[in-house]
Amino acid sequence: MGAAEVLTDPSSLYESNYMGKGDLSDTDMVITVRNTLASVQNGESYRYDELVKTMQATKNSDLEAQLVTALKALSSSVAYLDIIHHEKLLSLVFRMSLWDLKPHVMDALVGLLISLAVTTGKYLDPCLNMLIRHFLPPDWVIKRLSQPRVMKQKMEVLSRVHEALLKICILFPRAPSRILDMLPKINKKGQVVEIFVENLLKLENSLMGQDDGSKIFMMVMERLRDMDLEIDWDYIPQDDSSRGMFDMELEDAVEDNMKEGDELPVGSLTSDGNVVFESLDKLMVLSFDHLESCKLAGRLDQVFEKLFEAFEKFILDIDKIKVSQFLMLYACSLDPENCGVKFASKLMDIFLFSNKPTTRQVSPSLLWMSAMAYLASYLARGKFLPVSYVASILKRLVDECADYCRTCNDDINSDANQIFYSGCQAIMYVLCFRMRSTLAVPLFRSELIPLESILMHKLNPLKECLPWVVAEFLKQAKAGGLFVVSDSFIFDKLLESELSCGSKRLDAFFPFDPCLLKSSNSFISRNFIYWSMVRPTYDKDDDDEEDAEIIVNGDEESGEEEEDDVDHVIDKMSITPKHSFMNEMERDRLLKMPSLIRPSISPQSF
Repeated sequence: MGAAEVLTDPSSLYESNYMGKGDLSDTDMVITVRNTLASVQNGESYRYDELVKTMQATKNSDLEAQLVTALKALSSSVAYLDIIHHEKLLSLVFRMSLWDLKPHVMDALVGLLISLAVTTGKYLDPCLNMLIRHFLPPDWVIKRLSQPRVMKQKMEVLSRVHEALLKICILFPRAPSRILDMLPKINKKGQVVEIFVENLLKLENSLMGQDDGSKIFMMVMERLRDMDLEIDWDYIPQDDSSRGMFDMELEDAVEDNMKEGDELPVGSLTSDGNVVFESLDKLMVLSFDHLESCKLAGRLDQVFEKLFEAFEKFILDIDKIKVSQFLMLYACSLDPENCGVKFASKLMDIFLFSNKPTTRQVSPSLLWMSAMAYLASYLARGKFLPVSYVASILKRLVDECADYCRTCNDDINSDANQIFYSGCQAIMYVLCFRMRSTLAVPLFRSELIPLESILMHKLNPLKECLPWVVAEFLKQAKAGGLFVVSDSFIFDKLLESELSCGSKRLDAFFPFDPCLLKSSNSFISRNFIYWSMVRPTYDKDDDDEEDAEIIVNGDEESGEEEEDDVDHVIDKMSITPKHSFMNEMERDRLLKMPSLIRPSISPQSF
């Protein structure tokens, strides 16, 4: 039957089962479908009803051929569709699921959706919604993902979805922004959210990411944060404040027979079988992989800006976050010269502008203190950061704290000076990890000279900072001869008195302490400084003898009785190392060392 006959002979529309006729060419089929669509407006619905029945046969293998034929014909007949007269047909199309179809049927349906979306733009939104809906697989897919056949089907479906979205975006410039507006907020857990985030990251790597990838990162970071906060602290070993994180890290390393530089399974959570832990771990790995692909594509620097925007909105001011923040650390490790420098600079800027008004719906002091905690933890733990850069940030912090001491009023209320105390604690914490390499360069050593007057100021920062940070810092400062201006810095008296009378200490929050999730930590550990890797200024061989002289409340037998009163134990801690200040000759020798010492000469000396 020719095209002319189809157009001129109305009886051709009423032949029985015209959709199943095998003698129609593609052109004839298109013309027949167009006539069928046109006949509805004339009140002739028989053939239209037949077409609708064919579109309903998605699970009938006997009608697959007719379904494919109808879909292809409709793709060439989009202009003949009317949203009112053909509402039933269009509704069927938009309710179809690629998960129920075989590959060749999927291709025909995707072709129709692309044509519907770009021909006039009238059907753009329902087409995009229908495709995006596939980012959340049905329950039967989730339950059977372990089966190779279903995993293959997942790849077949989602690859076609992304291909269709890309074509629509290329042909219809308004599509990327519409897609981003339609992305749903998901609160599910397990493999559903893993697949959803995987698809979000694929979108970010496409035209959608170039259009406004920040929104995608916002969604990913928000979901990571929400899952992170769902982690029950009962599953996580808590810090024993009487010892501090330094001792805890070393003990965990010994218990797990960890070699220097291996990943540290502090509180490895996947063993608990909690779906939140495992799901969060997988999402972090997906995000790490995405950052690596961005680096290979030469767009990591651009992506980092969007990532930091999401980090600042959803992570920065959240206390006790456990894992999500490591996305920033990993991005910095991939590009230390750009992303690594930017991250520290942005955190430093937040601190420097701490006296400026903010529009954020959080306490300004909380935001600025969080920025300091992140900066300190980042500078201490980032193995990829050269000592020269760490020293430059330390200098800025020291200068800021010195200026604060010079300009502060007579109010020594600890609450009024939390920003200052945060800065002091950050300096001491970083130097616990970097003291040896910093003091090895005379220029860097000289830049720390104002620190003595800062710590001896009437604001008394040593009283307000964490005792275990202060104790380790003073121990290394004494062994390394940090304070060379005068001998007025009396360590023993400070250790006995100043550490014992603090009122409201800063939180023990250093966000880049060892990562808690095993798979995620395998990405982090290669560029991470564990405490076991640090070479302090004192001799570790003598450390056990010195530790034996730690006196709690002046009574060596009082430990068991006061085990439950952690705060009291901290307040009465006193450390009295045996060795005294380095003599003047040794100090002069250190000051005369070469002014440029590259950290790569001794990679394990921090």
